[in-house]
Amino acid sequence: MSNPAELVIGLVSISDRASAGVYKDEGIPALEDWFRQAISDPPWRTVTRLIPDERPLIEATLRELVDREGCHLVLTTGGTGPALRDVTPEATLAVGDKEMPGFGEQMRQVSLKFVPTAILSRQVAVIRKQSLIINLPGQPKAIKETLEGLKDDSGKPLVHGIFAAVPYCIDLIGGPYIETNDAVCKAFRPKSALKKIGKQ
Repeated sequence: MSNPAELVIGLVSISDRASAGVYKDEGIPALEDWFRQAISDPPWRTVTRLIPDERPLIEATLRELVDREGCHLVLTTGGTGPALRDVTPEATLAVGDKEMPGFGEQMRQVSLKFVPTAILSRQVAVIRKQSLIINLPGQPKAIKETLEGLKDDSGKPLVHGIFAAVPYCIDLIGGPYIETNDAVCKAFRPKSALKKIGKQ
């Protein structure tokens, strides 16, 4: 069982070649590094999985991370394009109780600022029980861009990254209260949802 004051994050890298040892996975290390910079509270830990692009295995892994490992947030990388082996969105939708389409829409909006091929991405997000599951891109640079968004030279957001909405979503589904490092990604909550000990 997880500590109720601890945030448990599931990280799933989905790649035939990385899972077979053909090359080193970069998605999970990039995400762990980003969380070290972005989350100021509560204490957190990750549960990681590196698996091939097999839909039954992806579905089973997502169920395990939510149902058995107690993850509040699950992030996947890879397998979201149009190629025949790209089945991460289908697997994610299959295990979800509710779809959260805004996350995928915003990721594509951010990525389109960089590459026109962002319209080929099919990332989705769902809620399963009391966990939020989000598909992210496969490349570390794109992962960081979609989480943080785009800022001008003074640090003001030009396009909001998706993580700004994640803490409040976790609040609403019964998870721990997440505080972020504003210099990396400022979490947004309505004033009524702010903790008095949190950021006002």
